[in-house]
Parts: sequence; C-alpha cells; structure tokens
Amino acid sequence: MAKKYLSRICDSLLLRQLASSGAVLIEGAKWCGKTSTARQVAKSVLYMQDTDRGQGYLKMADTMPSRLLLGDNPRLLDEWQMAPVLWDAVRFEVDKRSERGLFILTGSAVPKDGVTAHTGTGRISRLLMRPMSLFESKESNGSVSLERLFAGETDVVAESTLTIPDLAQAICRGGWPEAVVNGDSDSLVARNYVDAVINMDVQRVDNVERNPARVRQFLRSYARNISTMAPLTTVLADVKSNDTGFSDTTMYSYVNALRRIFLIEDIPAWKPSLRSKTAIRTSDKRQFVDPSIAAALMYVNVDSLLDDMTYFGFLFESLATRDLRIYAQVLDGDIFHYHDKSDLEADLVIRLHDGRWAPVEVKLGSSEIEEAAAHLITLQKRIDTDKVGQPSFKMVLTGGQFAYKRNDGVLVVPIGCLKP
Repeated sequence: MAKKYLSRICDSLLLRQLASSGAVLIEGAKWCGKTSTARQVAKSVLYMQDTDRGQGYLKMADTMPSRLLLGDNPRLLDEWQMAPVLWDAVRFEVDKRSERGLFILTGSAVPKDGVTAHTGTGRISRLLMRPMSLFESKESNGSVSLERLFAGETDVVAESTLTIPDLAQAICRGGWPEAVVNGDSDSLVARNYVDAVINMDVQRVDNVERNPARVRQFLRSYARNISTMAPLTTVLADVKSNDTGFSDTTMYSYVNALRRIFLIEDIPAWKPSLRSKTAIRTSDKRQFVDPSIAAALMYVNVDSLLDDMTYFGFLFESLATRDLRIYAQVLDGDIFHYHDKSDLEADLVIRLHDGRWAPVEVKLGSSEIEEAAAHLITLQKRIDTDKVGQPSFKMVLTGGQFAYKRNDGVLVVPIGCLKP
C-alpha cells in the first residue's frame, strides 16, 4: 500500500520553476522528501539507486548518457550525482530542445568540484528542500500567515493547540516525512539518519575516509552549541579536549562535507545600515537543517528535554529557524540573525528579496516576551530605516497558546499558528 503523500510547500515552487526552466534540481538532506515531491509531477522516473539496474545505468552513463534521458517529460533523475555526467547531458538536451519542464533532478549531496563541465546556469534552476515544517505536518493550524503579515495585515488574533510537550515531541521526532506520516513520537528516524550520515554519507560525499567516532564527537560538539554564535574554534577546542589529534584542517574538512550533504545550515549575520557606529557581529549562528539532529546527537528524548528547559530553548529556536526558512522561501526570502557589540540581538531576521524585512525573537515561554519585545523596539530605532525601510512587523515567536498584537505594536505569535 502506497504511503500517503502530505502536500509540501515546495510543491508550488517546483511547478513554478518547471514552468520557467528546462530542468529543476531539487537538493536537500537525505530523507527530507525530495523524490516523493518530484514524483507527484514526474511522468517517468530513473532511479540511479535501483539495486537491480543501478550498475547498468552507471555503465550506460559512461557510454551513452543520453539514453538515460529517454522517457516522458518531466523525467525524474533520482540521485543524479551518482553519475555526474547526467548534469551535462541534461544541460545539452535542454539546449537542443529549447523547451521548459523537461527534467527534474534530485540529489542529497553536492558533487565534488570539477565533475561537471558546465554550471547549468540558465538551463537548470535549483530548489532547496528541507524536512517538513509544523504547517506541513499539520501541527500548526496556519491561522497566522507570514505573507499577510508582510502585506500589513498585523491585527492577529489566533490560538494554538500545541502544548510544550507537543513541541518537545515535534523537536525530537523532526520533520522527516517518514516519521510524520507514520505518526512516530520518538527520535528513532532522526537517530537512524545521524547514524547513516556518520557511518556512510560523510565518507561518500568526497571519497575521504573519516573516523566515525570522530565525526560523531564533532557533531555532538556542534549540537551542544546549537542556536549560538559559538565560533568554530570553540567547537574545535571542545573536540580537542577529548581528542588532541583533531586539527583545524580536519574540522574544516568535516564542516565542508556536512554542508555538502545539507546537514549543517548555519544562519548568516544580517548587516544592515545603522544610525550609529555600533559594530555588528558577523559570526554565523550554528544550526542543523532540523532540530531532531541535535536531539539525536545529544540522546535527548521528550522527558529529558522537558527536564532541561535551557537546552529546550535552544532546540526550540532551531525548530523556529527551520520553519521560518521554509515559509520565507516560498515568499522569496531568506533568514538571518542580528547581534551587535552591545549584545542587542534579534534571534532571526526575515528578509525578502524585494527589501521588506522583519525581526523575530524566539522565546519558548511567556516570561521572556516583555524583554524580547523591548529588544525588537530598540533594534528598530538602531536601524537606519531611511536606507532599509521600516520593518513590516516585529514578532516574538513563542511556544505559547495565543496570538495577539501588543499595545507597542509587537506581535506575539505561537509557532503552532504560523504558515507561509
């Protein structure tokens, strides 16, 4: 019996890109649902990982890759990076036919530099896919729309049904479609994912042999610093306290490999024009593509997370980062963070490509809302709004129950109410 397909926010993005490009590359972490999403619109499929035919496909790729492109369009080429020559074959076919929506490529790793002859610019568009947001998993009721907030509709009144234990469960389970569809309440899928990364994927991405114990130790240090601006030197020092042979060269090799399989996705700093000469800290904020990765690495479950509200807060920010990235993507936007030398910060800043922006503080409980709102108001005063414009809204994103607009104009929105 076929598993139920839950609609993804990327569905509309894929259709939009197929209508404007000859081919679309869907990339992202393994198990995030790329193939299932592509299959919804594909008319034919080539599975490079097919155990019965995979070797034959690889031989064909070496001799006549164009034959692997034969089939009804859009044709899905799943895990294309196993035969990187397919990239150039697709690019050539798109050039030759001058049609749109011909191919969909999916890949859970970025190939090594130099394995393709051409970039694909103008022929192959890219679509980054992440694990499921709470709205996609139907845990957020979607009563507050990010798009409408950016349009100026900020008089929000809504209620979330998610409790703090619900959020702990969502963090530990993660947004992995298999776990969501099967109604899993634990971190087993996330732990299996982490094991696969450590023992196989991080080795295969660039054919460099890496000690699995060292990889796990490095990732655990990263997980301990989740949602912080800890420099990589701090991560390195943490690892070296148990492994003196771990060098900075080794660490940067790990970081590069883990980024190429879309496991690490740090948050860059926002660098707006300021009214004063206050220096902006430019360090990235440490983040995984899904909060369940950190939970799995630290061996936390729902009960232990509820007993450690400090770490719960860091993982809640990771959950918020994942969801806002997914929601901002469909609005043609990106996510940043802000932190200046006076320690004024916004946990996240949503910036759309048309210039609109909104600062967000992420707070699990209600006790910190007052301070968070004050930070956002101070931040607005510090930004040179003559150059970057007034913020579309200011939001405290919470794990609470009610959405409302404060008298000072700051919005309080539970994550269980949010959608794109």
